[in-house]
Amino acid sequence: MSTTPETIALPVTAVTCLEDRAHVERSAVLELAAGTQRLRLGPVSALAVDRTLHAEVTAGHPVTVLDVRIVRSWTPRGPRPTEDDSALRHRVAALEEERVTLGQQRDRLHARLDLLGRLAADLLREIGEGAGSGETDRTRWSRELDRVDDERDRCGERLRTVEARLTALAAELSDAERALDLAETEPAELVGHIELTVDAAVAGPARLRLSHLTSCALWRPAYRAVLDGDSIGLDTEAVVWQRTGEDWSDVRLTLSTARSARATEPPRLGEDRLTLEDRSPAERRTVQVELREEEITDLGPTPVLGLPGVDDGGQVRVLHSPTPVSVPADGRAHRVPLSSFTTAASSEYACSPELSPLVSQVVRFDNLSGHALLAGPVDLVRGSGFTGRGTLDFTAPGAPVRLAFGSRDDHRVVRDIEETRDTAGLTGRTVTTRTVRLHLSRFSAPTEQDERVIVLRERIPVSEISAVEVRLRKEACSPAPDAIDPDGIVRWNVPLAPGGRRTVTLVYDISAGAKVTGL
Repeated sequence: MSTTPETIALPVTAVTCLEDRAHVERSAVLELAAGTQRLRLGPVSALAVDRTLHAEVTAGHPVTVLDVRIVRSWTPRGPRPTEDDSALRHRVAALEEERVTLGQQRDRLHARLDLLGRLAADLLREIGEGAGSGETDRTRWSRELDRVDDERDRCGERLRTVEARLTALAAELSDAERALDLAETEPAELVGHIELTVDAAVAGPARLRLSHLTSCALWRPAYRAVLDGDSIGLDTEAVVWQRTGEDWSDVRLTLSTARSARATEPPRLGEDRLTLEDRSPAERRTVQVELREEEITDLGPTPVLGLPGVDDGGQVRVLHSPTPVSVPADGRAHRVPLSSFTTAASSEYACSPELSPLVSQVVRFDNLSGHALLAGPVDLVRGSGFTGRGTLDFTAPGAPVRLAFGSRDDHRVVRDIEETRDTAGLTGRTVTTRTVRLHLSRFSAPTEQDERVIVLRERIPVSEISAVEVRLRKEACSPAPDAIDPDGIVRWNVPLAPGGRRTVTLVYDISAGAKVTGL
Protein backbone atom coordinates (compact mmCIF):
# COMPACT_ATOMS: atom_id res chain seq x y z
CA MET A 1 0.00 0.00 0.00
CA SER A 2 1.37 3.41 -1.00
CA THR A 3 1.26 6.37 1.38
CA THR A 4 1.08 9.97 0.21
CA PRO A 5 3.88 11.93 1.93
CA GLU A 6 2.37 15.40 1.55
CA THR A 7 -0.76 16.66 3.31
CA ILE A 8 -3.74 17.40 1.05
CA ALA A 9 -5.82 20.45 1.99
CA LEU A 10 -9.39 19.68 3.02
CA PRO A 11 -11.27 23.00 3.45
CA VAL A 12 -14.67 23.45 5.07
CA THR A 13 -17.32 24.01 2.38
CA ALA A 14 -20.63 23.73 4.27
CA VAL A 15 -21.69 23.99 7.91
CA THR A 16 -24.98 23.13 9.57
CA CYS A 17 -24.97 24.94 12.90
CA LEU A 18 -27.12 23.23 15.52
CA GLU A 19 -28.21 24.50 18.91
CA ASP A 20 -24.98 23.52 20.69
CA ARG A 21 -22.72 21.96 18.03
CA ALA A 22 -22.08 21.99 14.28
CA HIS A 23 -22.15 19.50 11.43
CA VAL A 24 -19.18 20.28 9.17
CA GLU A 25 -18.83 19.19 5.55
CA ARG A 26 -15.55 19.22 3.62
CA SER A 27 -14.82 18.50 -0.02
CA ALA A 28 -11.73 18.19 -2.18
CA VAL A 29 -10.64 16.73 -5.53
CA LEU A 30 -8.11 13.90 -5.14
CA GLU A 31 -5.70 12.54 -7.73
CA LEU A 32 -5.76 8.82 -7.05
CA ALA A 33 -3.30 6.22 -8.25
CA ALA A 34 -4.28 2.71 -9.15
CA GLY A 35 -4.40 0.32 -6.21
CA THR A 36 -4.67 0.72 -2.46
CA GLN A 37 -3.29 3.93 -1.00
CA ARG A 38 -3.39 5.98 2.18
CA LEU A 39 -3.93 9.76 2.01
CA ARG A 40 -3.24 12.35 4.68
CA LEU A 41 -5.80 15.19 4.63
CA GLY A 42 -6.12 18.32 6.71
CA PRO A 43 -5.44 19.81 9.08
CA VAL A 44 -8.85 19.59 10.76
CA SER A 45 -10.18 20.59 14.15
CA ALA A 46 -9.12 18.33 16.99
CA LEU A 47 -12.65 18.68 18.39
CA ALA A 48 -14.15 16.57 15.60
CA VAL A 49 -16.22 13.65 16.92
CA ASP A 50 -14.61 10.40 15.69
CA ARG A 51 -17.77 8.28 15.61
CA THR A 52 -19.55 10.80 13.34
CA LEU A 53 -16.81 10.81 10.70
CA HIS A 54 -18.18 9.82 7.28
CA ALA A 55 -16.33 9.84 3.94
CA GLU A 56 -17.83 9.45 0.47
CA VAL A 57 -15.75 9.28 -2.75
CA THR A 58 -17.33 9.68 -6.19
CA ALA A 59 -15.45 9.14 -9.46
CA GLY A 60 -15.93 7.85 -12.97
CA HIS A 61 -14.26 4.58 -12.04
CA PRO A 62 -14.74 2.21 -9.08
CA VAL A 63 -13.29 3.57 -5.82
CA THR A 64 -13.76 1.90 -2.43
CA VAL A 65 -13.24 3.61 0.95
CA LEU A 66 -11.47 1.09 3.16
CA ASP A 67 -10.86 3.17 6.27
CA VAL A 68 -11.15 6.75 7.51
CA ARG A 69 -9.95 8.00 10.88
CA ILE A 70 -8.75 11.11 12.72
CA VAL A 71 -5.13 11.18 13.87
CA ARG A 72 -4.24 13.89 16.40
CA SER A 73 -0.78 15.27 17.10
CA TRP A 74 0.40 17.36 20.04
CA THR A 75 2.88 20.17 19.32
CA PRO A 76 3.40 22.33 22.42
CA ARG A 77 4.45 25.91 21.84
CA GLY A 78 7.80 27.13 23.10
CA PRO A 79 8.22 29.74 25.83
CA ARG A 80 9.18 32.42 23.29
CA PRO A 81 7.53 33.45 19.99
CA THR A 82 8.99 32.10 16.78
CA GLU A 83 9.94 33.93 13.59
CA ASP A 84 6.55 33.17 12.06
CA ASP A 85 4.68 35.02 14.83
CA SER A 86 3.40 38.55 14.32
CA ALA A 87 5.09 41.75 15.47
CA LEU A 88 2.33 42.24 18.04
CA ARG A 89 3.10 38.89 19.65
CA HIS A 90 6.82 39.74 19.68
CA ARG A 91 5.96 43.08 21.30
CA VAL A 92 3.99 41.36 24.06
CA ALA A 93 6.88 38.98 24.71
CA ALA A 94 9.37 41.90 24.86
CA LEU A 95 7.17 43.80 27.32
CA GLU A 96 6.80 40.73 29.55
CA GLU A 97 10.59 40.22 29.53
CA GLU A 98 11.15 43.89 30.39
CA ARG A 99 8.65 43.62 33.24
CA VAL A 100 10.52 40.66 34.70
CA THR A 101 13.86 42.51 34.42
CA LEU A 102 12.48 45.66 36.06
CA GLY A 103 10.91 43.60 38.81
CA GLN A 104 14.27 42.01 39.62
CA GLN A 105 15.93 45.45 39.55
CA ARG A 106 13.30 46.81 41.93
CA ASP A 107 13.94 43.96 44.36
CA ARG A 108 17.69 44.65 44.28
CA LEU A 109 17.11 48.37 44.95
CA HIS A 110 14.84 47.55 47.88
CA ALA A 111 17.54 45.28 49.31
CA ARG A 112 20.24 47.96 48.82
CA LEU A 113 18.08 50.63 50.50
CA ASP A 114 17.50 48.29 53.42
CA LEU A 115 21.25 47.68 53.68
CA LEU A 116 22.01 51.41 53.54
CA GLY A 117 19.43 52.03 56.24
CA ARG A 118 21.13 49.51 58.54
CA LEU A 119 24.53 51.07 57.68
CA ALA A 120 23.26 54.54 58.62
CA ALA A 121 21.91 53.16 61.91
CA ASP A 122 25.27 51.52 62.72
CA LEU A 123 27.10 54.77 61.87
CA LEU A 124 24.86 56.83 64.13
CA ARG A 125 25.37 54.30 66.96
CA GLU A 126 29.14 54.49 66.46
CA ILE A 127 29.00 58.32 66.59
CA GLY A 128 26.99 58.17 69.81
CA GLU A 129 29.39 55.71 71.43
CA GLY A 130 32.44 57.75 70.29
CA ALA A 131 31.01 61.01 71.56
CA GLY A 132 30.32 59.33 74.90
CA SER A 133 33.93 58.14 75.17
CA GLY A 134 35.37 61.55 74.31
CA GLU A 135 36.11 61.14 70.58
CA THR A 136 35.61 64.29 68.46
CA ASP A 137 36.32 63.16 64.84
CA ARG A 138 33.59 65.37 63.34
CA THR A 139 35.15 65.54 59.87
CA ARG A 140 35.11 61.75 59.35
CA TRP A 141 31.63 61.41 60.81
CA SER A 142 30.24 64.11 58.52
CA ARG A 143 31.95 62.58 55.48
CA GLU A 144 30.58 59.10 56.20
CA LEU A 145 27.03 60.36 56.89
CA ASP A 146 27.03 62.44 53.71
CA ARG A 147 28.24 59.46 51.66
CA VAL A 148 25.51 57.19 53.05
CA ASP A 149 22.77 59.85 52.55
CA ASP A 150 23.89 60.52 48.95
CA GLU A 151 23.82 56.82 48.16
CA ARG A 152 20.36 56.45 49.71
CA ASP A 153 19.08 59.39 47.65
CA ARG A 154 20.48 57.89 44.44
CA CYS A 155 18.95 54.50 45.19
CA GLY A 156 15.62 56.07 46.11
CA GLU A 157 15.57 58.04 42.86
CA ARG A 158 16.41 54.94 40.82
CA LEU A 159 13.67 53.02 42.69
CA ARG A 160 11.08 55.71 41.90
CA THR A 161 12.10 55.63 38.24
CA VAL A 162 11.80 51.84 38.11
CA GLU A 163 8.39 51.84 39.82
CA ALA A 164 7.09 54.54 37.47
CA ARG A 165 8.30 52.52 34.48
CA LEU A 166 6.66 49.40 35.90
CA THR A 167 3.35 51.23 36.23
CA ALA A 168 3.54 52.51 32.66
CA LEU A 169 4.69 49.08 31.47
CA ALA A 170 1.70 47.37 33.11
CA ALA A 171 -0.71 49.66 31.25
CA GLU A 172 1.16 49.21 27.95
CA LEU A 173 1.25 45.44 28.37
CA SER A 174 -2.47 45.35 29.17
CA ASP A 175 -3.26 47.30 25.98
CA ALA A 176 -0.99 45.06 23.92
CA GLU A 177 -2.55 41.87 25.30
CA ARG A 178 -6.04 43.24 24.65
CA ALA A 179 -5.07 44.12 21.08
CA LEU A 180 -3.52 40.67 20.64
CA ASP A 181 -6.69 39.02 21.94
CA LEU A 182 -8.80 41.02 19.49
CA ALA A 183 -6.51 40.57 16.49
CA GLU A 184 -5.24 37.03 16.84
CA THR A 185 -6.04 33.70 18.39
CA GLU A 186 -3.61 31.37 20.05
CA PRO A 187 -2.57 28.66 17.57
CA ALA A 188 -3.84 25.22 18.48
CA GLU A 189 -1.35 22.85 20.01
CA LEU A 190 -3.54 19.79 19.39
CA VAL A 191 -4.14 19.38 15.64
CA GLY A 192 -6.01 16.62 13.82
CA HIS A 193 -5.52 15.08 10.37
CA ILE A 194 -7.65 12.69 8.38
CA GLU A 195 -6.11 9.41 7.28
CA LEU A 196 -8.12 8.04 4.35
CA THR A 197 -7.45 4.60 2.90
CA VAL A 198 -9.01 3.96 -0.53
CA ASP A 199 -8.76 1.36 -3.26
CA ALA A 200 -9.01 2.65 -6.84
CA ALA A 201 -9.34 0.38 -9.86
CA VAL A 202 -7.58 2.84 -12.18
CA ALA A 203 -5.75 6.12 -11.72
CA GLY A 204 -7.70 9.34 -12.09
CA PRO A 205 -9.41 12.21 -10.27
CA ALA A 206 -12.07 11.63 -7.62
CA ARG A 207 -14.17 13.95 -5.46
CA LEU A 208 -14.14 13.42 -1.70
CA ARG A 209 -16.98 14.55 0.53
CA LEU A 210 -16.28 14.20 4.26
CA SER A 211 -18.55 15.18 7.16
CA HIS A 212 -18.42 15.08 10.95
CA LEU A 213 -19.80 16.73 14.07
CA THR A 214 -17.80 19.17 16.16
CA SER A 215 -18.41 20.94 19.45
CA CYS A 216 -17.80 24.57 20.53
CA ALA A 217 -20.24 26.05 18.01
CA LEU A 218 -23.75 27.42 18.48
CA TRP A 219 -26.19 30.01 17.16
CA ARG A 220 -29.16 32.06 18.34
CA PRO A 221 -31.67 34.21 16.41
CA ALA A 222 -31.71 38.01 16.61
CA TYR A 223 -33.86 40.67 14.97
CA ARG A 224 -33.93 44.37 14.11
CA ALA A 225 -37.28 46.15 13.74
CA VAL A 226 -37.45 49.61 12.11
CA LEU A 227 -40.77 51.45 12.53
CA ASP A 228 -41.40 54.17 9.91
CA GLY A 229 -44.90 55.60 10.17
CA ASP A 230 -47.42 52.94 9.10
CA SER A 231 -44.79 50.45 7.87
CA ILE A 232 -42.27 48.30 9.67
CA GLY A 233 -39.17 46.50 8.45
CA LEU A 234 -37.93 43.37 10.20
CA ASP A 235 -34.43 41.97 9.62
CA THR A 236 -33.73 38.41 10.75
CA GLU A 237 -30.18 37.54 11.66
CA ALA A 238 -28.34 34.60 13.18
CA VAL A 239 -25.71 35.26 15.82
CA VAL A 240 -23.04 32.56 15.45
CA TRP A 241 -20.27 31.72 17.90
CA GLN A 242 -17.61 29.14 17.16
CA ARG A 243 -14.25 28.19 18.63
CA THR A 244 -13.63 24.91 16.90
CA GLY A 245 -9.97 25.70 16.18
CA GLU A 246 -10.38 26.47 12.47
CA ASP A 247 -12.02 29.35 10.60
CA TRP A 248 -15.07 28.89 8.37
CA SER A 249 -14.28 30.82 5.17
CA ASP A 250 -16.95 31.30 2.48
CA VAL A 251 -19.06 28.35 3.59
CA ARG A 252 -22.69 27.51 2.92
CA LEU A 253 -24.26 28.08 6.33
CA THR A 254 -27.43 26.32 7.47
CA LEU A 255 -29.07 27.00 10.86
CA SER A 256 -31.07 24.22 12.47
CA THR A 257 -32.92 23.82 15.75
CA ALA A 258 -32.40 20.05 15.81
CA ARG A 259 -31.12 18.70 19.11
CA SER A 260 -28.93 15.74 18.29
CA ALA A 261 -27.94 15.29 21.93
CA ARG A 262 -31.49 14.51 23.06
CA ALA A 263 -32.74 10.95 23.05
CA THR A 264 -35.32 10.15 20.36
CA GLU A 265 -36.97 7.23 22.16
CA PRO A 266 -40.55 7.82 23.31
CA PRO A 267 -41.13 8.04 27.05
CA ARG A 268 -41.99 4.87 28.91
CA LEU A 269 -45.68 4.62 29.75
CA GLY A 270 -46.69 3.92 33.30
CA GLU A 271 -49.91 2.53 34.74
CA ASP A 272 -52.42 5.12 35.96
CA ARG A 273 -55.51 3.75 37.73
CA LEU A 274 -58.68 5.78 38.29
CA THR A 275 -61.11 4.83 41.03
CA LEU A 276 -64.57 6.15 41.97
CA GLU A 277 -65.47 6.96 45.57
CA ASP A 278 -68.70 8.11 47.15
CA ARG A 279 -68.69 11.69 48.42
CA SER A 280 -68.95 12.26 52.13
CA PRO A 281 -71.93 14.14 53.62
CA ALA A 282 -69.75 17.23 54.13
CA GLU A 283 -68.67 17.15 50.47
CA ARG A 284 -72.30 16.89 49.35
CA ARG A 285 -73.25 19.99 51.34
CA THR A 286 -70.46 22.23 49.93
CA VAL A 287 -68.94 23.10 46.56
CA GLN A 288 -65.21 23.84 46.87
CA VAL A 289 -63.96 26.39 44.32
CA GLU A 290 -60.73 28.32 43.89
CA LEU A 291 -59.41 31.15 41.75
CA ARG A 292 -56.87 30.16 39.09
CA GLU A 293 -54.58 32.36 37.01
CA GLU A 294 -54.28 31.19 33.39
CA GLU A 295 -52.12 32.73 30.69
CA ILE A 296 -53.82 33.49 27.37
CA THR A 297 -51.73 32.59 24.31
CA ASP A 298 -52.79 33.42 20.78
CA LEU A 299 -49.49 34.13 18.97
CA GLY A 300 -48.47 30.59 18.04
CA PRO A 301 -47.77 27.32 19.79
CA THR A 302 -47.08 27.28 23.49
CA PRO A 303 -43.33 26.99 24.26
CA VAL A 304 -42.30 23.55 25.44
CA LEU A 305 -41.41 23.75 29.12
CA GLY A 306 -37.99 22.50 30.08
CA LEU A 307 -36.60 22.70 26.54
CA PRO A 308 -33.42 24.83 26.72
CA GLY A 309 -31.99 27.00 23.98
CA VAL A 310 -33.89 27.98 20.85
CA ASP A 311 -37.72 27.99 21.05
CA ASP A 312 -38.88 26.36 17.79
CA GLY A 313 -42.45 25.56 18.79
CA GLY A 314 -41.68 21.84 19.18
CA GLN A 315 -40.80 21.33 15.49
CA VAL A 316 -37.34 21.36 13.91
CA ARG A 317 -36.79 24.55 11.91
CA VAL A 318 -34.10 24.98 9.25
CA LEU A 319 -32.89 28.36 7.99
CA HIS A 320 -30.37 29.05 5.24
CA SER A 321 -27.97 31.90 4.71
CA PRO A 322 -28.61 33.43 1.25
CA THR A 323 -24.88 33.99 0.60
CA PRO A 324 -21.65 32.27 1.68
CA VAL A 325 -20.37 33.54 5.00
CA SER A 326 -17.11 33.55 6.95
CA VAL A 327 -17.01 32.95 10.70
CA PRO A 328 -13.58 33.07 12.37
CA ALA A 329 -12.82 30.75 15.26
CA ASP A 330 -12.42 33.52 17.84
CA GLY A 331 -15.35 32.68 20.10
CA ARG A 332 -17.03 36.05 19.48
CA ALA A 333 -20.51 36.81 18.20
CA HIS A 334 -20.85 37.19 14.43
CA ARG A 335 -24.12 38.28 12.83
CA VAL A 336 -25.27 36.54 9.65
CA PRO A 337 -28.20 38.11 7.71
CA LEU A 338 -30.98 35.62 6.91
CA SER A 339 -34.05 37.52 5.65
CA SER A 340 -35.66 40.93 5.54
CA PHE A 341 -39.14 42.24 4.73
CA THR A 342 -41.20 45.42 5.01
CA THR A 343 -44.96 45.40 5.55
CA ALA A 344 -47.83 47.57 6.72
CA ALA A 345 -48.27 47.80 10.48
CA SER A 346 -50.99 49.00 12.81
CA SER A 347 -50.01 50.82 15.98
CA GLU A 348 -51.90 51.39 19.20
CA TYR A 349 -51.17 52.78 22.65
CA ALA A 350 -52.16 50.04 25.07
CA CYS A 351 -52.24 49.72 28.83
CA SER A 352 -53.19 46.89 31.19
CA PRO A 353 -53.27 48.68 34.57
CA GLU A 354 -53.58 45.43 36.55
CA LEU A 355 -50.16 44.38 35.24
CA SER A 356 -48.40 47.73 34.74
CA PRO A 357 -49.35 51.44 34.94
CA LEU A 358 -47.30 52.20 31.79
CA VAL A 359 -48.81 53.05 28.41
CA SER A 360 -46.84 51.25 25.68
CA GLN A 361 -46.84 51.58 21.92
CA VAL A 362 -47.75 48.17 20.50
CA VAL A 363 -47.23 47.45 16.80
CA ARG A 364 -49.03 44.61 15.01
CA PHE A 365 -48.07 43.16 11.63
CA ASP A 366 -47.98 39.84 9.78
CA ASN A 367 -44.95 37.59 9.49
CA LEU A 368 -44.08 37.78 5.78
CA SER A 369 -40.53 36.44 6.10
CA GLY A 370 -41.44 33.08 4.62
CA HIS A 371 -40.21 31.19 7.66
CA ALA A 372 -40.99 30.92 11.35
CA LEU A 373 -39.68 33.68 13.60
CA LEU A 374 -37.96 32.01 16.53
CA ALA A 375 -37.99 33.60 19.95
CA GLY A 376 -35.13 36.03 20.43
CA PRO A 377 -34.06 39.61 21.17
CA VAL A 378 -35.02 42.41 18.80
CA ASP A 379 -33.41 45.84 18.44
CA LEU A 380 -36.12 48.53 18.23
CA VAL A 381 -35.55 51.52 15.93
CA ARG A 382 -37.97 54.43 15.44
CA GLY A 383 -37.68 57.78 13.70
CA SER A 384 -35.43 59.15 16.45
CA GLY A 385 -33.05 56.16 16.22
CA PHE A 386 -32.40 53.23 18.52
CA THR A 387 -35.02 53.15 21.28
CA GLY A 388 -34.23 49.95 23.13
CA ARG A 389 -34.31 46.18 22.96
CA GLY A 390 -37.33 43.92 23.27
CA THR A 391 -38.24 40.27 22.88
CA LEU A 392 -39.92 38.61 19.90
CA ASP A 393 -41.97 35.50 20.66
CA PHE A 394 -42.20 32.47 18.41
CA THR A 395 -44.36 33.28 15.37
CA ALA A 396 -45.40 30.88 12.62
CA PRO A 397 -45.20 31.96 8.95
CA GLY A 398 -48.05 34.32 8.09
CA ALA A 399 -49.15 34.63 11.73
CA PRO A 400 -49.66 38.03 13.38
CA VAL A 401 -46.73 39.53 15.29
CA ARG A 402 -47.18 41.78 18.31
CA LEU A 403 -44.18 43.92 19.22
CA ALA A 404 -43.94 46.56 21.96
CA PHE A 405 -41.87 49.66 21.16
CA GLY A 406 -41.50 50.94 24.71
CA SER A 407 -43.61 53.00 27.10
CA ARG A 408 -44.71 56.64 26.91
CA ASP A 409 -43.46 58.98 29.61
CA ASP A 410 -46.25 61.51 29.03
CA HIS A 411 -49.07 59.20 30.19
CA ARG A 412 -50.05 58.11 33.66
CA VAL A 413 -52.61 55.54 34.82
CA VAL A 414 -53.78 55.06 38.43
CA ARG A 415 -55.91 52.04 39.36
CA ASP A 416 -58.30 51.89 42.34
CA ILE A 417 -60.46 48.94 43.34
CA GLU A 418 -63.40 48.68 45.77
CA GLU A 419 -65.21 45.54 46.89
CA THR A 420 -68.51 45.03 48.71
CA ARG A 421 -70.10 41.77 49.83
CA ASP A 422 -73.82 41.11 50.45
CA THR A 423 -75.39 37.84 51.66
CA ALA A 424 -79.12 37.09 51.29
CA GLY A 425 -80.75 35.99 54.54
CA LEU A 426 -83.17 33.43 53.07
CA THR A 427 -81.14 31.78 50.30
CA GLY A 428 -77.67 32.39 51.71
CA ARG A 429 -76.49 33.50 48.28
CA THR A 430 -73.46 35.79 48.39
CA VAL A 431 -73.00 38.62 45.89
CA THR A 432 -69.58 40.29 45.69
CA THR A 433 -69.51 43.60 43.80
CA ARG A 434 -66.17 44.93 42.58
CA THR A 435 -65.67 48.42 41.26
CA VAL A 436 -62.46 49.21 39.38
CA ARG A 437 -61.66 52.85 38.55
CA LEU A 438 -58.90 53.75 36.12
CA HIS A 439 -57.70 57.36 36.17
CA LEU A 440 -55.92 58.23 32.94
CA SER A 441 -54.04 61.51 32.32
CA ARG A 442 -51.85 62.87 29.55
CA PHE A 443 -49.09 65.45 29.91
CA SER A 444 -48.40 67.12 26.57
CA ALA A 445 -46.17 69.84 25.21
CA PRO A 446 -47.86 73.11 24.07
CA THR A 447 -47.17 72.22 20.43
CA GLU A 448 -49.11 68.92 20.54
CA GLN A 449 -52.62 69.17 19.10
CA ASP A 450 -53.50 65.60 18.02
CA GLU A 451 -55.91 63.41 19.93
CA ARG A 452 -54.57 60.01 20.98
CA VAL A 453 -56.59 56.84 21.52
CA ILE A 454 -55.51 54.73 24.49
CA VAL A 455 -56.59 51.09 24.55
CA LEU A 456 -57.32 50.05 28.15
CA ARG A 457 -57.72 46.39 29.06
CA GLU A 458 -59.09 44.99 32.31
CA ARG A 459 -60.26 41.52 33.14
CA ILE A 460 -63.14 39.97 34.99
CA PRO A 461 -63.25 36.39 36.30
CA VAL A 462 -64.67 33.63 34.09
CA SER A 463 -66.71 30.96 35.89
CA GLU A 464 -66.46 27.31 34.87
CA ILE A 465 -69.27 26.00 37.13
CA SER A 466 -72.97 26.87 37.34
CA ALA A 467 -72.81 27.48 41.11
CA VAL A 468 -70.79 30.68 40.52
CA GLU A 469 -72.01 33.41 38.17
CA VAL A 470 -70.09 36.46 36.98
CA ARG A 471 -72.13 39.34 35.55
CA LEU A 472 -70.81 42.54 34.03
CA ARG A 473 -73.00 45.51 35.04
CA LYS A 474 -72.83 47.52 31.84
CA GLU A 475 -75.30 50.11 33.13
CA ALA A 476 -72.90 50.95 35.99
CA CYS A 477 -69.78 51.05 33.81
CA SER A 478 -68.67 54.49 32.69
CA PRO A 479 -68.16 54.56 29.78
CA ALA A 480 -69.60 51.28 28.49
CA PRO A 481 -66.92 48.81 27.35
CA ASP A 482 -66.24 48.68 23.63
CA ALA A 483 -65.69 44.92 23.65
CA ILE A 484 -65.42 41.88 25.93
CA ASP A 485 -64.03 38.54 24.80
CA PRO A 486 -64.79 35.01 26.11
CA ASP A 487 -61.62 35.10 28.22
CA GLY A 488 -63.03 37.96 30.31
CA ILE A 489 -60.86 40.74 28.83
CA VAL A 490 -62.77 44.04 28.80
CA ARG A 491 -61.52 46.71 26.39
CA TRP A 492 -62.07 50.46 26.08
CA ASN A 493 -60.84 52.77 23.32
CA VAL A 494 -60.37 56.01 25.25
CA PRO A 495 -59.68 59.18 23.20
CA LEU A 496 -57.44 61.56 25.10
CA ALA A 497 -56.71 65.12 24.04
CA PRO A 498 -53.44 66.90 24.93
CA GLY A 499 -53.47 67.61 28.66
CA GLY A 500 -56.72 65.64 29.06
CA ARG A 501 -57.94 63.46 31.92
CA ARG A 502 -60.41 60.58 31.88
CA THR A 503 -61.81 58.16 34.44
CA VAL A 504 -63.00 54.71 33.38
CA THR A 505 -65.20 52.66 35.74
CA LEU A 506 -65.71 48.89 35.60
CA VAL A 507 -68.35 47.18 37.78
CA TYR A 508 -69.10 43.45 37.91
CA ASP A 509 -70.78 41.00 40.32
CA ILE A 510 -69.67 37.56 41.47
CA SER A 511 -72.69 35.59 42.69
CA ALA A 512 -72.18 32.31 44.55
CA GLY A 513 -74.66 29.92 46.16
CA ALA A 514 -74.73 29.02 49.82
CA LYS A 515 -72.88 25.75 49.22
CA VAL A 516 -69.90 27.43 47.57
CA THR A 517 -66.73 27.80 49.65
CA GLY A 518 -63.26 29.09 48.75
CA LEU A 519 -64.15 32.53 47.34
